This record gives sequence, structure tokens and C-alpha cells, in this order.
Amino acid sequence: PVEARTDRHRLTGAPRNDPFRLRVVARTEFGTPQRRMVPIGTLRPYIAKDLAADISVLLASGAQFDGRPLTAGDIAVIVDSGLDAIPCRDALADLGIPVVYSGDTDVFASTAAAEWLRLLDAFDTPNRSGVVRAAATTMFFGHRAADLAAGGDELTDQITTTIRQWAGLARDRGIAAVFEAVVSSGLPERVLGHRGGERHMTDLAHVSQLLHETAHRERYHLPALRDWLRRQMKDRAGPAERNRRLDSDAAAVQIMTVWRSKGLQFPVVYLPFGFNRFTKTDTVLRFHDTDGTRCLHVGGAGATDRAAAEQAGEAETAGDNVRLTYVALTRAQSQVVAWWAPSRDEQNGGLSRLLRGRRPGATAVPDCATPQTLSDDDALACFTAWEHAGGPVVEAAEPVTPMSPPAPEAPVDLDVRHFHRSIDTHWRRTSYSALVRVVHDDGHAVSSEPDTALRDDESADVVPEAPPPLPGDLPSPMAHLPAGAAFGSLVHAVLESADPLSPDLTAELAARIDEQAGLWHVEVPTDELASALVPMHDTPLGPLAPGLTLRQIGLRDRLRELDFEMPLGGGQDRPDAARDIRLGDVGALVSELLPAADPLSAYGARLQAEPLGHQRLHGYLSGSIDAVLRVPDESAPGGHRYVVVDYKTNRLGDFGTENTAADYTAPRLAEAMMHSDYPLQALLYSVVLQRFLRWRLPGYAPARHLGGVAYLFVRGMCGAATPLVEGHPCGVFSWQPPVELVGRLSDLLDGATS
Repeated sequence: PVEARTDRHRLTGAPRNDPFRLRVVARTEFGTPQRRMVPIGTLRPYIAKDLAADISVLLASGAQFDGRPLTAGDIAVIVDSGLDAIPCRDALADLGIPVVYSGDTDVFASTAAAEWLRLLDAFDTPNRSGVVRAAATTMFFGHRAADLAAGGDELTDQITTTIRQWAGLARDRGIAAVFEAVVSSGLPERVLGHRGGERHMTDLAHVSQLLHETAHRERYHLPALRDWLRRQMKDRAGPAERNRRLDSDAAAVQIMTVWRSKGLQFPVVYLPFGFNRFTKTDTVLRFHDTDGTRCLHVGGAGATDRAAAEQAGEAETAGDNVRLTYVALTRAQSQVVAWWAPSRDEQNGGLSRLLRGRRPGATAVPDCATPQTLSDDDALACFTAWEHAGGPVVEAAEPVTPMSPPAPEAPVDLDVRHFHRSIDTHWRRTSYSALVRVVHDDGHAVSSEPDTALRDDESADVVPEAPPPLPGDLPSPMAHLPAGAAFGSLVHAVLESADPLSPDLTAELAARIDEQAGLWHVEVPTDELASALVPMHDTPLGPLAPGLTLRQIGLRDRLRELDFEMPLGGGQDRPDAARDIRLGDVGALVSELLPAADPLSAYGARLQAEPLGHQRLHGYLSGSIDAVLRVPDESAPGGHRYVVVDYKTNRLGDFGTENTAADYTAPRLAEAMMHSDYPLQALLYSVVLQRFLRWRLPGYAPARHLGGVAYLFVRGMCGAATPLVEGHPCGVFSWQPPVELVGRLSDLLDGATS
């Protein structure tokens, strides 16, 4: 036997504590003759108002569930579709009862998505007044047609100016920046002043996030982003990110479909339209045969077995509907309130078939209740018989006077809340580029996301004095190619993906350029750039990789784009008593451990001076090493050393002349390194490599395995005939930081105090 889990009512103090209430709607409420059916379009608003009034009375009654006050969040309204949900939501909102409808789950089907589409259209064509006025009627501006008519061209011009400003924000900083600007212009006040404002505001923010993430991930410009949004609005299926978010975390009545209610439970559940089910014969018939095999009827309308297939399909659909009715009824923990009304499709509804399609004690549920129609008196007699047998308590669904819930007690002894915590304002997630930005463009060194899509570690072109004559000087293979961040990003992307061991390196480079060119929007002929990149692959790499060129080091001996995130000063676990670590401390180490003969020996003093020296190193350092090369070395355990490589496309030399190899000799590269603060980048990358090898390489020996740092200034790498200056090929800056410096710097960045 089944026994109740508790021996008392969990719901107490309600106007009606019956576990199953059935509110019966009579035809007399509509003046409809007996045996005539009431259209469901007439019943929906009536039942919705009755439902809202009943919930208002329940909430105002002081009822409790498990000893605590019953709130709106304890109540669920379960429906089959949005046609049933919307009237209930509106009726509850009319009475001031907080309500959330989670049935229409696709945010791209919302009004917010349509408004974003209109705004993106205006971004693309701000010169078209009709498009601008369409955007002006969205919540982004909040104008009505009457406003636009009264304001005339002057108002339209003001809106156009704003749209152009927002479009510029979108191009420079993304859709998130646009939404921030819109919010600052008064969007919350405009949206929340309307019914359903919380829902709409949530959808606007949700769509803005999806647009921003998609533009960043796919690298879409505004027209492509608009087209993407239009496709999403047409597509009715997609990932979970499309699901609408809850518009409020406040206690609210939950309206949901039966499917979404599966697995959930609520103290009180309302089923306003469980009695009604519209049925139609599908043109495509699906059913299961007697063996349980799923079948699709393909015989057409004239087939002899068509009627049997239709009957089998309708029987399965009816059975599914009864099971869904069971799911809806069993979502209630203490009370379920349902309605019955004489609608045109009432005889097909799951609740009607359960109650009037059979008699108390019977188990079989028919596919359709009979007789097809019942008078009000016959229906009441049928349901009363169920009540006497222990079924639902029957109530007349007559108008109920709504009641307002009791006002919450006003708090006493109010006081301003004080903030007593201390915030570590020096913690940050930074990068090499962010650390040196304070010197090179007077920008802010602090950023929550320091890395950008474009290369930001290549400084403006350096123009040292004219180089002395160089025997065997060669013109730069890139002398006639463009410069800049986008061009540098394109070159890096190509070098990252190209296979240097390809039999036809020029064709391999050209293929990679074609793949990447559309992402960086650099106007450079593919064949010219491919030909210009071949010589660097044949240029000697210098003393760090003697006798080798890039063409001889295949992908299996390269670790490309080594992304890292390294804690600084303990990261997020920094002890309170730990001392501050600054770039000046790094400079002190460099000055102490770098020999005076080192070409970068003066860099320690630069790091200790302002404005670099004062910057705190606390948080995380992130970045990406272009490549780590594994080069042969018989003296090293395992037979290899590891060299950090960074590609640079900086244009050195006099702007009035074409670049040659003489612009990229070792002394001039050292000057460029100092000017651009590349020694700091080289040291940080060396620490990253040290930690990586320490974790991954058995028998790691820093003095043997750390192979130094090679900065490849590709414009100066002219091929096998590249001139050598004191053993250093032009275009290649080779630097071997002392092993002790790398080790002690690693300890310092880790928070060591000595």
C-alpha cells in the first residue's frame, strides 16, 4: 500500500486546502445555449482572469507551506503552448502579481532580437532616413511615430548622429560597448516603465552578449553580424545559448509548458487548459505497429490501410496526451487547481478523458470522451460523482474578487550600509604589451583583457642614424610591402601555419596567405608576400642555431603559439604579508646579473626608472610565444636545446629610403630592442620556457636546455646570402640571458623574497 510521506497538510491557511480542485465553467457565464460549445478564444481570457483572481486570494490569505509563508515563487501555471500562457501572464500582471513565462525559450524569436536587427540595419545605412526612423522606434531610442513626425528632420538628424557614434563604438570596441552606451542613455528607464520590461531588458542584454561574442569569435564586421542575426531569427533550432534567461530572480509565479515542467515540483500547480486539445490529421502519418516498430505511412490518401494508420497514429497521440496530463498533475506537492469548460475540442483533452471519458473505478482511458457534448448539469453530475469517489473537489468557476497581498512589514532601524573590506587595486591580468604601453603610447597599463586580435607587441618604426656601408648589402625582400599591426598579424598567422618542409614552399606560403588574408584585411598581393617570405626561411639563424635555417626545422620540432598564463606574486593566492614586486625589481636583477659586455646591459637601468619601474607585478601574466624551436645539441641531455623565437615585422632605417640588410645589423637591432622594450619580453618568455621545460622535460638542465631567444626581424632576412656581422646574420638578434638571471627572475615573479 502507498502511504503519505507526512501525516499532516503541508499547505495550511489557504482558502481551500483540498489537494485537487476542479473549477467548472458554465455556459451561462457567456449566454451560450446548452449543448452548444464555447470557442476556446472566448474561454482563454475568462479562465486566465479567474486563475489570476484565485492566485491573488491565495497569496493574500496568509497561507503557509511547510511552516513558511507561501510566495508567488511557490506557484506554477502549466500550459501546452504560448497561446494559453500569454493570457495567464497578462492577467497576473494586471493584478500586480510577479510572473515569469519560460515557455518561449528562443531569444532570437523575441522583440529584442528584432530591435537589435533594426539597429544593425541603421549602423549599415545611416544615410537612409527610413531605416533610421525604424531604429528610432525601438527601445534603444524610445520614440513614437508622433515624436518623429513632430520632430521632423532635426530629430532624425540627431538620431542619425547618435547611430553613427554607436556604429563607431561597435567597430572599435564591439557590441558590448554599444550596449553600455545605450544603457547610459536611459535604456533601463525606458524599458522598465512598460509592462514586461524586465523580460525585454533581459532579452536585450542577452542578444547583445551573443552578438558581441559572435563578432569576436567569427571576426565579423557589422554587415556580416547583421546577416548572422537575421539567419538566427529565421532558424528555429540552435544551441542552448539561444534559450531565454529568467528576467527576474524575484519570487514570481512560473508559467511553463508541460515539457519544461518535467522533473520540477511546486507547492501549488494550476492547470487552466488541461481539458482542451485541438486535434488534426497530419499529412505525414507516424505510428508504431504491433511489434513496436516505428512506421511512416507512405501509401497516400487513397491507400486501403490509410484509415488504420490514421487510427493508430491518433491513438498514440491521445496516449501521449494522457501521459503529459499525468506529468502536469503530479508537479504539485500540495494542491493542484484545474479547470473544465465546454470548449469545441473538450472531448479530446486529457483531463476531460480522465474524468468524463470513464466512470470512477474504471482504468481504461478512451481516446475521445463520449458523448461529444454534455449539458452543464450533466457535466456537474459527472464531476460530482468523481468527488464523492475521492476525486477532485468541484467548484463553480464564477467571478472572484481579486485581493491584494498584504504589504510587507517596513524594516526598522534603517542605516546606511558601510563597506569595510579592503580591495587589492593592484591585482590585474596583464601582458608584456600592457606593461610597456605606459611608455609607448601613454595608455593605461591595467586592463581586464590585455590581449587584442591585432599584434600589439610591435612598436612604431625606429629610425636610427643612417647605417654605415655594409659589404654585400642586399635589398630587403619586403622593401615594397606595407607595414603596420594588421600586416604584422597576417605575417605571424602565415608563419604559424605554414609547413617549412613543404616541397614547394612558395605555394605553401601562398595557400596560407589566402587562408588568412580575409581575416586581417591587408591589401597585399598573395604572390608578392609569399615570395618575400621565402628568403627568411633560407637565412642562417645565427649562433643560437648554428648551421640551421627555418626551412630545416619542421613542424615536429616547433612548438607554435605557446599560450601561457603565469601567476605573478602568487596570483590569486598571494599572502597578505607578501611584499610588492615591481618592474624595478626585475631591473635590479638585470643590472646585477647581466655582464657589462652584453649588448642589452643598459636595460636594467631603464626598467628601474619611471614610468616602468613603479608598476606592480601582482595577478597573472598572459601571452603567447610565437614559436619554440627544438634544435640539435649533442652536449645537452636528450640531444636538443630549445630556443624562443619571436617574429618582428618592424621597419627600421630611414623612411626616405628602401630597407636593406644594413638596416638590420646586430648593433642596430640591439638599439631597436632597447627602444621597444623587447628585452623585457625576452626575459618573460625565457621564464615561461623554463617553467614549461621543468614540468615537461625529463632530466631538465637549464644550463644545457635553455637555448636563448632569437628575434627574427623578417624584413632584414634576405636569404642564404644575408651578410654576417661578427658572426650574426642581419635580421636575426640572438640573445642568451644568463641561466642564473632566468632562474632568479622566475623565483621573483613567483613571490620569492630573496
